[in-house]
Amino acid sequence: MRGIATCLAWALSITSTYAAPPAGAGPKKCAVTEFSQQTIFVPPRDYNTPKTLYGRTAQLEDGTLLATWENYSPEPPIVHYPIYKSTDKGKTWAPFSTVKDTVNGWGLRYQPFLYVLPRAIGTFKKGTILCAGNSLPTDLSKTKIDIYASRDAGKTWTFVSSVASGGRGIPNNGETPVWEPFLLVHKNELIAYYADQRDPEHGQKLSHQLTSDLVNWGPPVDDASSATYDNRPGMTTVARLRNGDYLMLYEFGGGYNPANSGWFPVYYKIAADPRKFDEAEEMVINAGGRRADGVAVFVNTKAGDKDAWVMHKTPQESAYTRSLLVMDDPDYLLILGAGQLGGDNKVTDTVMRLPNL
Repeated sequence: MRGIATCLAWALSITSTYAAPPAGAGPKKCAVTEFSQQTIFVPPRDYNTPKTLYGRTAQLEDGTLLATWENYSPEPPIVHYPIYKSTDKGKTWAPFSTVKDTVNGWGLRYQPFLYVLPRAIGTFKKGTILCAGNSLPTDLSKTKIDIYASRDAGKTWTFVSSVASGGRGIPNNGETPVWEPFLLVHKNELIAYYADQRDPEHGQKLSHQLTSDLVNWGPPVDDASSATYDNRPGMTTVARLRNGDYLMLYEFGGGYNPANSGWFPVYYKIAADPRKFDEAEEMVINAGGRRADGVAVFVNTKAGDKDAWVMHKTPQESAYTRSLLVMDDPDYLLILGAGQLGGDNKVTDTVMRLPNL
């Protein structure tokens, strides 16, 4: 949701999937090395505040990394998502392509998400890269989660479908926007998770929709909500655990917070089926009562056991919101940030080795 930063970051050992590059394409294989706070992009001075925000990444089968973020370039022309590319495991980056709004005339403004299809969905082959994002006009009067696809490893992008539409892009209870898409393939379906303010019974809740062809979407299904109208669960993230279960992590505005560390404790649910989180128990991340500072990551190597979260400091500064990617060498974590709300931001990344994974 806009205007709110999550105080906790997290990392889990997950099953990684990669996109197959075109024949003969791709970088030479190279080892992952540690580094911190490398600059990817410094916006021009005429960009609007906060200049950049909400960075996201994906890794292809050949090791190539792609990154994107909210890009606050002056309008007109309408805003878009830049795609940057790294062929040396995140140490250096270069502009590669752009994802542009080709259907609404509004711009691709908020909350991009990159995802590599681990298997074919409809006519879209394994390895297709998807970019989900929130399209809004300049006056923020509407929100719309759209899906774009690249069949050539991120070089070109084509509109595929719209998942959900909502009202004004203002993070206040009583408004009706949709926010923060997250994609996951389960069996032969693609799940699109998002934060949903359209239900008059809830200030905000978490929902998902399903598609078997990337074109036609089923109805919204609840994932998390609160009996208290003012509470605001948001920012869904889902990972597959080593035992085959799925973990859904989210901030819970107004949720019970045993550590008294702010209005947005981080909660999670575990389910055997990632389409049925609404039935799962809610748990809060608590690492010995210590308060996170937005720099740490919380690691759990025991399938989400509520008493097994361990906090690790990172050299990557806090951001709204950082992207975490377990790399093709799973001992290493890529952290990318694009700055804070209201900041004079730039985009940076860090690769670090996490102990005891």
